[in-house]
Amino acid sequence: MQNANPIEEVGGDTPCDVPCLQKLDSPTGSPPKQASLADMMEFENCVSNLSLAHEIVMNRDFSFRQNSPPKDSLEGRISDIVHSAFWDCLREQLSCSPPDYVHAVILLQEVKTTVLSLLLPGHVRLKAQVEEVLDLELIQQQADHGALDLQRLSGYIINTMASLCAPVRDPEIKTLRDLSDPVELLREIFRVLGLMKTDMVNFTVQSLRPNLLQQAVQYERAKFQEILEKQPEFLDKTTVWLQVAAREEALVSAQSDLDTGTPKPRGPLSPTAVLNRAYLQLLSWDPHDQNYPETVLMDRARIDALGQRLSLLVLEASVLLLTSTQCGAAVFSLQGFVGKLKQTITALLEGSHNRDFDLQGALLGLREQVLVQVKEALITQEGPALPQDSEDVLKGQISDLAKDNNPIRTLIGERVQGYLQAMLEGSTTKKSPSMPPALRLLSAEVAELGMALGRMVHFNRSVFGPFYAPILRKMLFPSGEAEMGEDSR
Repeated sequence: MQNANPIEEVGGDTPCDVPCLQKLDSPTGSPPKQASLADMMEFENCVSNLSLAHEIVMNRDFSFRQNSPPKDSLEGRISDIVHSAFWDCLREQLSCSPPDYVHAVILLQEVKTTVLSLLLPGHVRLKAQVEEVLDLELIQQQADHGALDLQRLSGYIINTMASLCAPVRDPEIKTLRDLSDPVELLREIFRVLGLMKTDMVNFTVQSLRPNLLQQAVQYERAKFQEILEKQPEFLDKTTVWLQVAAREEALVSAQSDLDTGTPKPRGPLSPTAVLNRAYLQLLSWDPHDQNYPETVLMDRARIDALGQRLSLLVLEASVLLLTSTQCGAAVFSLQGFVGKLKQTITALLEGSHNRDFDLQGALLGLREQVLVQVKEALITQEGPALPQDSEDVLKGQISDLAKDNNPIRTLIGERVQGYLQAMLEGSTTKKSPSMPPALRLLSAEVAELGMALGRMVHFNRSVFGPFYAPILRKMLFPSGEAEMGEDSR
C-alpha cells in the first residue's frame, strides 16, 4: 500500500520505487531544446496513455463510445453524403445484370476480419467455422461466376453475431433477421458489428480494471516521470500552486494566533497542511485560469464538479439555516418538510456556479417558494401563522445571499471548508471530524462531498507525493533546518 503522506515517502535516502527527480536548484535560464515532431508525438502518446489509465481507475462507470459527428455539423453532413454514396454504389452494382460483386466481396472481407476480432482464445471451433464459411477465395470464385449467395452468407453472419453479442444487442440482432434488402442488411450488419466491437473493448476494460487498480500508483508515477524527462518544466504550475497555498496557510496560521490572543513563535509550516490547503484551493479555481497544476490536471473535471457541488451546498445550507431560524424547529420536525424544501432549493439554484447565472433573480423566486412551503407546513401543524415581520426578514435575508460578502454565506462556506480540511487531515490521523451544527440539515450531502474529495486526494498524493516532496522541502525548509518527515507525522 502506498504511503499517503508525500513527505514520509522521501525522508532520508530515496526509496527504490521513487522516481529520480530533477534537481530543483538546477539552473533554469537556459533556452529550451527544440523538440522534434517525433518527440512531440511520443510526448502526446505518453500523456494520452496516462490520462486513459487514470480515467479507467478513477471512473467506475468509464466506457468507450462510438464517436459519431453531430448530424447538423459539417463533418456529420459530409460523412452522411460519403456513406450514402457508397451504399448507393453498392445497390447499383447489385442491381446490374449480371450483378457486380466487387464492393460486396470487399465488405464481406471486412465483416470476416471484424467477426474474427471478436473471438476469444477459446473459440477455436468457431474460428475454424468462420474461416471455412467466409473463405474469401471461394467467395471471389462464386462472385466471378455470378453465384454468390449474399442472403445465405448474411444469415450465417447474423447467427454468429447472435452467439457473440451481449444481451443488450439482442434487439438489434432481431431487427437484422427481419431485413430482406441485401444492401440495407449489410449496412446494418456493419453498424451492429461496430457496437459489438465497442462492447468488447468495454468488457476488456472492466476485466482489466482490478489489475489496473493494483498497479495504478506505480504506473502513473512512472508515466509522469517519463513526461517530466521530456518536458522538465512540466512541474512549473504545480510549484506555483504549492507556493500560493503555503502563503495562504501562513496567513491563516498567523490570523489564528491573533484570534486566540496567544501569539507564539512558530516553526516551519506543516507540509501536509500546505498540501491540504492546496487541494482545497482547487474547489474554487477560476474556470478561465489556465495555470492549473499539472499533477491534478487529469482530475480537473471531477474537481470542478465537486467545486460546483460545494457552491450549491453553501447556498442550500444558508437558506435552510435562515429558514429554520425564522420559522422555528417545529416546522422542520414535520415529516418530509426538509426533504421537500431541499429539493426546491436545489432545483431553483442549480447552475448557480455559472458566471451568467442570475442568482439574485433565482433567490427572489426561491424566497417565495420557501414561504409557500413554510405556510403549508404551519397549516398542516395547525400552528399559528408566521408573523409578517418574520416573513419580511426571511425574504430580505434570502435575497442578501446574492452578495459575495454576505455574512451567513461566508460563515457557512467557512464551516464547509473547515469540515473538508478536517476530513483531509483525518485521512492521515484516522480520525473522523464532527459535522458543524450549521451543516446538520445537509450532513449527508457534505459528508459525501468530503469522501469524494478525500478519495481523489489520497490517490493523487500517493502518485505524486515524491514529486511534491522536494518542492515543499525547498519551499518550507530552505536551510534544511528540520526534517519534513518528523513534521508530517
